[in-house]
Amino acid sequence: MKHWNIVVLDGMRTNPGDLSWDCLEELGALTVYPVTAPEELIPRMAEAQIVVLDKPVVTRQVLEACPGLKLITLFATGFNNIDIEAARELGVTVCNAPGYSSQAVSQLAAALLLEITTQVGTHSAAVREGRWRDNSYFCRIAPGLTEIAGKTVGIVGYGGIGQAFGRIMKAMGAELLVYSRRVRPELEDRHTRYVSLEELYARSDVISLHCPLNEDSAGMINARSLERMKNGVILINTARGGLIVEGDVAEALRGGKLRALGQDTFSTEPILPDSPLLTAPNAFLTPHMGWAPRETRARLLGIVAENIRRFQAGTPQNVVNP
Repeated sequence: MKHWNIVVLDGMRTNPGDLSWDCLEELGALTVYPVTAPEELIPRMAEAQIVVLDKPVVTRQVLEACPGLKLITLFATGFNNIDIEAARELGVTVCNAPGYSSQAVSQLAAALLLEITTQVGTHSAAVREGRWRDNSYFCRIAPGLTEIAGKTVGIVGYGGIGQAFGRIMKAMGAELLVYSRRVRPELEDRHTRYVSLEELYARSDVISLHCPLNEDSAGMINARSLERMKNGVILINTARGGLIVEGDVAEALRGGKLRALGQDTFSTEPILPDSPLLTAPNAFLTPHMGWAPRETRARLLGIVAENIRRFQAGTPQNVVNP
Protein backbone atom coordinates (compact mmCIF):
# COMPACT_ATOMS: atom_id res chain seq x y z
CA MET A 1 0.00 0.00 0.00
CA LYS A 2 3.00 2.32 0.04
CA HIS A 3 1.97 3.70 -3.35
CA TRP A 4 -0.67 5.72 -1.51
CA ASN A 5 0.72 9.11 -0.51
CA ILE A 6 -1.24 10.28 2.52
CA VAL A 7 -0.84 13.86 3.77
CA VAL A 8 -2.25 15.17 7.04
CA LEU A 9 -2.46 18.96 6.83
CA ASP A 10 -3.24 19.96 10.42
CA GLY A 11 -2.47 17.02 12.65
CA MET A 12 -1.67 18.96 15.81
CA ARG A 13 -5.33 19.61 16.61
CA THR A 14 -6.34 15.96 16.64
CA ASN A 15 -3.03 14.54 17.83
CA PRO A 16 -0.89 16.97 19.81
CA GLY A 17 1.39 14.08 20.71
CA ASP A 18 -0.67 11.80 22.94
CA LEU A 19 -1.89 9.47 20.18
CA SER A 20 -0.16 7.26 17.62
CA TRP A 21 -0.26 7.74 13.86
CA ASP A 22 0.29 3.99 13.32
CA CYS A 23 -3.23 3.39 12.01
CA LEU A 24 -2.54 5.78 9.11
CA GLU A 25 1.06 4.70 8.53
CA GLU A 26 -0.23 1.19 7.84
CA LEU A 27 -2.22 2.53 4.88
CA GLY A 28 0.43 4.38 2.88
CA ALA A 29 3.41 6.72 2.88
CA LEU A 30 2.36 9.20 5.56
CA THR A 31 3.41 12.83 5.95
CA VAL A 32 2.01 14.75 8.92
CA TYR A 33 2.12 18.55 9.15
CA PRO A 34 1.15 20.10 12.51
CA VAL A 35 -0.49 23.08 10.77
CA THR A 36 -0.77 24.32 7.20
CA ALA A 37 -1.14 27.93 6.08
CA PRO A 38 -3.35 28.71 3.05
CA GLU A 39 -0.35 29.37 0.78
CA GLU A 40 1.08 25.97 1.73
CA LEU A 41 -1.99 23.95 0.72
CA ILE A 42 -1.19 23.33 -2.93
CA PRO A 43 2.52 22.52 -2.46
CA ARG A 44 1.69 20.04 0.30
CA MET A 45 -1.29 18.45 -1.46
CA ALA A 46 0.20 18.30 -4.97
CA GLU A 47 1.74 14.82 -4.67
CA ALA A 48 -0.93 13.31 -2.42
CA GLN A 49 -3.62 10.86 -3.38
CA ILE A 50 -5.22 11.10 0.07
CA VAL A 51 -5.46 14.25 2.20
CA VAL A 52 -6.60 14.35 5.81
CA LEU A 53 -7.59 17.70 7.30
CA ASP A 54 -9.76 19.56 9.74
CA LYS A 55 -9.95 23.32 9.18
CA PRO A 56 -8.01 24.21 5.98
CA VAL A 57 -10.28 25.65 3.29
CA VAL A 58 -10.08 23.65 0.06
CA THR A 59 -11.39 25.67 -2.88
CA ARG A 60 -11.93 24.72 -6.51
CA GLN A 61 -8.61 26.38 -7.32
CA VAL A 62 -6.80 24.15 -4.83
CA LEU A 63 -8.53 21.03 -6.12
CA GLU A 64 -7.75 21.83 -9.76
CA ALA A 65 -4.08 22.25 -8.85
CA CYS A 66 -3.95 18.72 -7.40
CA PRO A 67 -4.95 16.36 -10.23
CA GLY A 68 -3.65 13.26 -8.42
CA LEU A 69 -5.91 13.77 -5.42
CA LYS A 70 -8.48 11.00 -4.94
CA LEU A 71 -9.75 11.34 -1.38
CA ILE A 72 -10.21 14.02 1.26
CA THR A 73 -11.22 12.69 4.67
CA LEU A 74 -11.94 15.11 7.44
CA PHE A 75 -11.06 15.17 11.13
CA ALA A 76 -14.57 16.57 11.56
CA THR A 77 -18.26 16.01 10.99
CA GLY A 78 -18.84 19.33 9.23
CA PHE A 79 -17.46 19.82 5.73
CA ASN A 80 -18.36 23.41 4.82
CA ASN A 81 -14.65 24.22 4.33
CA ILE A 82 -14.53 21.99 1.22
CA ASP A 83 -15.92 22.98 -2.18
CA ILE A 84 -18.08 19.87 -2.38
CA GLU A 85 -19.44 20.54 -5.86
CA ALA A 86 -15.96 21.07 -7.30
CA ALA A 87 -14.73 17.90 -5.59
CA ARG A 88 -17.60 15.94 -7.12
CA GLU A 89 -16.91 17.33 -10.59
CA LEU A 90 -13.20 16.56 -10.31
CA GLY A 91 -13.71 13.03 -9.03
CA VAL A 92 -12.44 13.63 -5.50
CA THR A 93 -14.30 11.68 -2.83
CA VAL A 94 -14.92 13.59 0.41
CA CYS A 95 -15.62 11.72 3.65
CA ASN A 96 -16.42 13.04 7.10
CA ALA A 97 -16.38 11.53 10.60
CA PRO A 98 -19.94 11.48 11.94
CA GLY A 99 -20.81 10.66 15.51
CA TYR A 100 -17.34 10.60 17.01
CA SER A 101 -17.95 13.35 19.59
CA SER A 102 -21.51 12.69 20.76
CA GLN A 103 -20.55 11.65 24.28
CA ALA A 104 -17.90 14.33 24.78
CA VAL A 105 -19.95 17.27 23.48
CA SER A 106 -23.08 16.24 25.37
CA GLN A 107 -20.92 15.93 28.50
CA LEU A 108 -19.66 19.48 28.02
CA ALA A 109 -23.19 20.80 27.45
CA ALA A 110 -24.22 19.19 30.72
CA ALA A 111 -21.10 20.55 32.45
CA LEU A 112 -21.90 24.10 31.33
CA LEU A 113 -25.46 23.75 32.56
CA LEU A 114 -24.31 22.31 35.88
CA GLU A 115 -21.81 25.13 36.36
CA ILE A 116 -24.60 27.65 35.81
CA THR A 117 -27.08 25.93 38.12
CA THR A 118 -24.66 24.65 40.80
CA GLN A 119 -21.79 27.17 40.56
CA VAL A 120 -19.01 24.79 41.52
CA GLY A 121 -16.35 27.24 40.34
CA THR A 122 -17.79 30.12 42.37
CA HIS A 123 -18.00 28.06 45.56
CA SER A 124 -14.54 26.56 45.09
CA ALA A 125 -13.08 30.06 44.69
CA ALA A 126 -14.81 31.14 47.90
CA VAL A 127 -13.14 28.30 49.79
CA ARG A 128 -9.68 28.94 48.33
CA GLU A 129 -9.88 32.70 48.87
CA GLY A 130 -10.90 32.40 52.52
CA ARG A 131 -14.40 33.75 52.10
CA TRP A 132 -15.91 30.62 53.63
CA ARG A 133 -13.77 31.04 56.75
CA ASP A 134 -15.00 34.62 57.05
CA ASN A 135 -18.61 33.41 57.14
CA SER A 136 -20.26 33.12 60.57
CA TYR A 137 -22.44 30.18 59.51
CA PHE A 138 -21.35 26.60 58.73
CA CYS A 139 -21.87 27.00 54.98
CA ARG A 140 -21.51 29.66 52.31
CA ILE A 141 -24.11 29.67 49.56
CA ALA A 142 -24.05 31.77 46.40
CA PRO A 143 -27.46 32.95 45.18
CA GLY A 144 -29.14 31.25 42.25
CA LEU A 145 -28.59 27.56 42.97
CA THR A 146 -31.10 25.58 40.92
CA GLU A 147 -32.19 21.97 40.56
CA ILE A 148 -32.48 20.55 37.07
CA ALA A 149 -35.07 18.00 38.19
CA GLY A 150 -38.53 19.12 37.15
CA LYS A 151 -37.27 21.70 34.66
CA THR A 152 -38.23 21.72 30.99
CA VAL A 153 -35.19 21.38 28.74
CA GLY A 154 -35.60 22.27 25.06
CA ILE A 155 -33.21 20.54 22.68
CA VAL A 156 -32.84 22.02 19.20
CA GLY A 157 -31.46 19.29 16.94
CA TYR A 158 -31.95 15.67 18.00
CA GLY A 159 -29.17 13.74 16.32
CA GLY A 160 -26.50 11.79 18.15
CA ILE A 161 -25.33 14.67 20.37
CA GLY A 162 -28.82 15.97 21.10
CA GLN A 163 -30.00 12.49 22.07
CA ALA A 164 -26.95 11.93 24.29
CA PHE A 165 -27.57 15.25 26.05
CA GLY A 166 -31.25 14.33 26.40
CA ARG A 167 -30.37 11.09 28.15
CA ILE A 168 -28.27 13.01 30.68
CA MET A 169 -31.07 15.49 31.30
CA LYS A 170 -33.71 12.77 31.73
CA ALA A 171 -31.44 10.96 34.18
CA MET A 172 -31.41 14.19 36.20
CA GLY A 173 -35.20 14.42 36.21
CA ALA A 174 -35.85 16.95 33.42
CA GLU A 175 -38.68 16.93 30.91
CA LEU A 176 -37.61 17.24 27.27
CA LEU A 177 -39.09 19.25 24.42
CA VAL A 178 -37.38 18.44 21.13
CA TYR A 179 -37.31 20.29 17.83
CA SER A 180 -35.77 18.61 14.78
CA ARG A 181 -36.31 18.70 11.04
CA ARG A 182 -36.63 14.93 11.17
CA VAL A 183 -39.25 13.63 13.58
CA ARG A 184 -38.65 10.11 14.87
CA PRO A 185 -41.69 9.03 16.89
CA GLU A 186 -39.80 6.04 18.29
CA LEU A 187 -37.61 8.44 20.28
CA GLU A 188 -40.58 9.94 22.12
CA ASP A 189 -41.54 8.74 25.59
CA ARG A 190 -43.41 10.12 28.57
CA HIS A 191 -40.52 12.51 29.26
CA THR A 192 -39.67 13.40 25.63
CA ARG A 193 -41.91 15.08 23.08
CA TYR A 194 -41.35 16.64 19.66
CA VAL A 195 -42.75 20.16 19.41
CA SER A 196 -42.59 23.18 17.14
CA LEU A 197 -39.72 25.60 17.59
CA GLU A 198 -42.24 28.21 18.79
CA GLU A 199 -43.48 25.92 21.56
CA LEU A 200 -39.94 25.00 22.55
CA TYR A 201 -38.99 28.66 22.87
CA ALA A 202 -42.09 29.49 24.89
CA ARG A 203 -41.99 26.62 27.39
CA SER A 204 -38.33 25.78 28.01
CA ASP A 205 -36.41 26.67 31.16
CA VAL A 206 -33.20 25.60 29.43
CA ILE A 207 -32.52 25.63 25.67
CA SER A 208 -29.57 23.64 24.31
CA LEU A 209 -28.50 23.90 20.67
CA HIS A 210 -27.34 20.74 18.89
CA CYS A 211 -28.26 21.51 15.29
CA PRO A 212 -26.06 22.11 12.21
CA LEU A 213 -25.28 25.59 10.94
CA ASN A 214 -26.96 26.25 7.60
CA GLU A 215 -28.98 28.93 5.83
CA ASP A 216 -32.05 28.17 7.93
CA SER A 217 -30.35 28.05 11.32
CA ALA A 218 -27.80 30.87 11.01
CA GLY A 219 -28.58 33.52 13.62
CA MET A 220 -31.63 31.64 14.87
CA ILE A 221 -31.07 32.94 18.41
CA ASN A 222 -31.63 36.64 17.92
CA ALA A 223 -33.61 39.50 19.47
CA ARG A 224 -36.86 38.26 17.97
CA SER A 225 -36.54 34.63 19.08
CA LEU A 226 -35.23 35.65 22.51
CA GLU A 227 -38.34 37.76 23.03
CA ARG A 228 -40.47 34.64 22.60
CA MET A 229 -38.64 32.79 25.39
CA LYS A 230 -39.32 32.73 29.11
CA ASN A 231 -37.67 35.35 31.24
CA GLY A 232 -34.59 33.88 32.88
CA VAL A 233 -34.05 31.05 30.40
CA ILE A 234 -30.62 29.39 30.27
CA LEU A 235 -29.04 29.00 26.82
CA ILE A 236 -26.41 26.36 26.03
CA ASN A 237 -24.60 26.33 22.68
CA THR A 238 -22.04 23.62 21.99
CA ALA A 239 -22.99 23.36 18.30
CA ARG A 240 -21.88 26.30 16.14
CA GLY A 241 -21.20 29.91 17.04
CA GLY A 242 -23.11 31.19 14.02
CA LEU A 243 -26.38 29.91 15.47
CA ILE A 244 -26.56 32.97 17.72
CA VAL A 245 -26.37 36.71 17.14
CA GLU A 246 -23.75 37.59 19.73
CA GLY A 247 -24.87 41.19 20.26
CA ASP A 248 -28.49 40.18 20.82
CA VAL A 249 -27.52 37.43 23.25
CA ALA A 250 -25.20 39.76 25.16
CA GLU A 251 -27.99 42.31 25.46
CA ALA A 252 -30.38 39.62 26.71
CA LEU A 253 -27.84 38.66 29.37
CA ARG A 254 -27.42 42.28 30.46
CA GLY A 255 -31.17 42.80 30.59
CA GLY A 256 -31.94 39.56 32.42
CA LYS A 257 -34.00 37.95 29.65
CA LEU A 258 -31.33 35.27 29.63
CA ARG A 259 -30.24 34.07 33.04
CA ALA A 260 -27.00 32.66 31.67
CA LEU A 261 -25.20 31.45 28.56
CA GLY A 262 -22.92 28.44 28.27
CA GLN A 263 -21.05 28.46 24.94
CA ASP A 264 -18.15 26.50 23.46
CA THR A 265 -18.14 27.58 19.80
CA PHE A 266 -17.96 31.03 18.24
CA SER A 267 -18.48 32.64 14.84
CA THR A 268 -14.79 33.56 14.73
CA GLU A 269 -12.28 31.34 16.53
CA PRO A 270 -10.37 32.21 18.61
CA ILE A 271 -13.03 34.60 19.89
CA LEU A 272 -12.48 38.20 18.87
CA PRO A 273 -11.36 40.56 21.63
CA ASP A 274 -14.31 42.86 20.93
CA SER A 275 -16.94 40.12 21.14
CA PRO A 276 -19.83 41.44 23.27
CA LEU A 277 -20.00 38.05 25.00
CA LEU A 278 -16.69 38.72 26.76
CA THR A 279 -18.19 41.55 28.79
CA ALA A 280 -21.71 40.17 29.21
CA PRO A 281 -22.72 38.97 32.68
CA ASN A 282 -23.27 35.27 33.36
CA ALA A 283 -21.60 34.15 30.13
CA PHE A 284 -19.69 30.90 30.66
CA LEU A 285 -17.37 30.58 27.66
CA THR A 286 -15.04 27.71 26.77
CA PRO A 287 -12.50 27.59 23.90
CA HIS A 288 -14.09 25.03 21.51
CA MET A 289 -12.88 22.10 23.59
CA GLY A 290 -15.96 19.91 23.76
CA TRP A 291 -14.62 17.49 21.16
CA ALA A 292 -11.16 17.15 22.68
CA PRO A 293 -11.00 14.35 25.29
CA ARG A 294 -8.29 11.86 24.40
CA GLU A 295 -10.81 9.04 23.96
CA THR A 296 -12.82 11.20 21.57
CA ARG A 297 -9.81 12.10 19.45
CA ALA A 298 -8.69 8.47 19.36
CA ARG A 299 -12.16 7.51 18.10
CA LEU A 300 -11.93 10.25 15.46
CA LEU A 301 -8.54 9.02 14.27
CA GLY A 302 -9.93 5.49 14.03
CA ILE A 303 -12.89 6.64 11.91
CA VAL A 304 -10.55 8.52 9.55
CA ALA A 305 -8.31 5.44 9.21
CA GLU A 306 -11.35 3.30 8.42
CA ASN A 307 -12.53 5.88 5.86
CA ILE A 308 -9.18 5.50 4.08
CA ARG A 309 -9.16 1.73 4.36
CA ARG A 310 -12.66 1.43 2.94
CA PHE A 311 -11.86 3.84 0.11
CA GLN A 312 -8.76 1.86 -0.81
CA ALA A 313 -10.88 -1.31 -0.86
CA GLY A 314 -13.41 0.29 -3.21
CA THR A 315 -16.21 0.45 -0.62
CA PRO A 316 -16.04 4.04 0.69
CA GLN A 317 -17.99 5.06 3.79
CA ASN A 318 -19.16 8.40 5.20
CA VAL A 319 -19.12 9.97 1.73
CA VAL A 320 -20.64 13.45 1.67
CA ASN A 321 -20.43 14.03 -2.10
CA PRO A 322 -21.72 10.84 -3.70
